[in-house]
Amino acid sequence: MRTVYVDVLVAVNLLTDCMLLMSVCRLLRLQTKPWRIILGGAVGGACSLAALLPELPSALTAALDLIFAALMILATFGRASPKRFLIRTAALFAASFSFCGIMLFVCTIFKPKGIAVINDVVYFNISPIWLILLSLLCFYALKLFGRLTHKAAAKRVCTVQARLGNDTAEFTALVDSGCHVTEPFSGDAVIIAEKALLKDIPLLNFQIRIIPFESLGGSGALEGIPAKEISIDGKALPERVYIGLCDGVLRGDVKAIVPSEILRER
Repeated sequence: MRTVYVDVLVAVNLLTDCMLLMSVCRLLRLQTKPWRIILGGAVGGACSLAALLPELPSALTAALDLIFAALMILATFGRASPKRFLIRTAALFAASFSFCGIMLFVCTIFKPKGIAVINDVVYFNISPIWLILLSLLCFYALKLFGRLTHKAAAKRVCTVQARLGNDTAEFTALVDSGCHVTEPFSGDAVIIAEKALLKDIPLLNFQIRIIPFESLGGSGALEGIPAKEISIDGKALPERVYIGLCDGVLRGDVKAIVPSEILRER
């Protein structure tokens, strides 16, 4: 390919990267604001300008791929523990490899013209209709894969041990893939629990964080307490987790909810 149009290069990669970031959200059951996905896609679109550089050595290209992916994840999901950050970056690479595999299959079968890979940056000089159709095909294929792989993980019961100061509380919780409450400043995950489960722990000794939440029943705020240590089914979580206390919100046999994200990102 002799000519690369910068506007097409950036626009195509912005759209493609937004689709890939949405796929990461689906695969890991993450929740983020739409503008952050667009921001992550814009970062990917800007990084695609690497295609205009002279041909780079393979090692340098791989290093740039890692840096660009990390910047996109940071822009989309914000700061996180090193382990979560690596898992999200790896998920973006997995989605990218799946996207490339599907595109390679389509290109082999239908042979659309105007496709090139320059310094590991994909350039499509094809019609917008083809681009949208191929991107949607990849997105829904990854969405189906995420649904199949996470179906068994959703809605199960686990045992939580939380060490708060010098005290320890143990209770049963429901693992829910639809729970995406996080502490707004740090982005740390939140286990929601009724205050009655911690009735024997003097909560006045802790610095309380106000954690907003939204649900089908409306919106409100939780009293967040950072746990010194959290174990689920006997396995300790490496990252910090908050206990978000509510009063009379969870009605049923189980009085606590664990977001399934913190189990998958262990």
